Amino acid sequence: MRNPGLIFEMGEFIDRHEYYDLKRDGRFLIAELLVPHQVLSTSAYRGGLCDNIRYLVNHQSCEGNGHDARFALIKQLGEVGYHRHVCGERGLPPEAVALMGTAANMNYAARVVDTHAELRVCAVVTAGVEGNAGCAGDGASWHEEDAGWRHLYEGTINAMVFINWPLAPGAMARAVVTMTEGKSAALRDLAVSSRYSQDLATGTGTDQYCIAAPVDKTRVPKTNAGHHAKLGELIGKSVRRATLEALRWQNGLEGSYTRSVFHALKRFGFREDRFLSAMERRLKAGDFALLKKNLKSVVYEPRVSAAAYGFAAVWDRVRFGTVSLELAEPVLRQQAAILATSLAARPDVWVSCYEQLRVDKNAFLEVVYDAFALGWRLKWT
Repeated sequence: MRNPGLIFEMGEFIDRHEYYDLKRDGRFLIAELLVPHQVLSTSAYRGGLCDNIRYLVNHQSCEGNGHDARFALIKQLGEVGYHRHVCGERGLPPEAVALMGTAANMNYAARVVDTHAELRVCAVVTAGVEGNAGCAGDGASWHEEDAGWRHLYEGTINAMVFINWPLAPGAMARAVVTMTEGKSAALRDLAVSSRYSQDLATGTGTDQYCIAAPVDKTRVPKTNAGHHAKLGELIGKSVRRATLEALRWQNGLEGSYTRSVFHALKRFGFREDRFLSAMERRLKAGDFALLKKNLKSVVYEPRVSAAAYGFAAVWDRVRFGTVSLELAEPVLRQQAAILATSLAARPDVWVSCYEQLRVDKNAFLEVVYDAFALGWRLKWT
């Protein structure tokens, strides 16, 4: 039976269900669980698997950059103290709250509901990847010691997942795997780069989640939340779609915008300032000035960006040993020649471009710069 607390007198409903109410109120997303739930969460306090959580809370804990005073407060209070502080701000009992924090704006939270037969899954995601997107296994610079540690980043993907059916403990644990894979699939769709390596990102270093499923002894718990079960399908789809939508609003990462050559090759060190410097060295003054004035049309040209993604994919295959280092020179030359002819809009000169380009095995990006300069010259000669 609905019996919303005082917090629900303000704000706007994001989702309403017989088992919970979810509202956005300023910097907070607050879900009140209206019936007993099993909750699995990353909450620093009251985290893990619990059956006495009443509120799931996601909140903007700071601004993304330069919010030193807020960071000092969080560090001073510590994880438990900060948990109590946040709960006090909203008048919530700390013992009954699973809390997530992020620099992302709660107005950019994305909600996706997927259903099948008796099953309903709702995913509500806030996401940002500009600050600390990474790939599992990347080098880390923080280590937790007895004295503790804490750091805030601009990037975090936080997910609330509401499942309308009781789950066996193993299924609850498997739901975390499926949810994580859904998030990682969204990052793959957008080709988000790790900030710490040449790999594509699989998440951020501060990702958090809360998964809630009702405790209902009248229903047989679901035992599988993997890919082959409809429940797993719903979890994966909803989290993937919600993550994509949240990133579209928070970071402007909409699919067509990621066609930028800088986005395609950023993880290998390809940056606008380095690109312009390389072009200035390779082009005559007039040609360089024309390219600089038309930079967006160059770096967003769809055939050029497709060639850049092709170059990145082949480079990955060299890094991972699919293609031997001995073959790196000819296969990367092929991709660079495609890039040059795409920029020139001259597919007929591919052989000539291939013959002119050379690959430095110690500096693969140099041939990309060469290809751009060659293609730009050929376009207008």
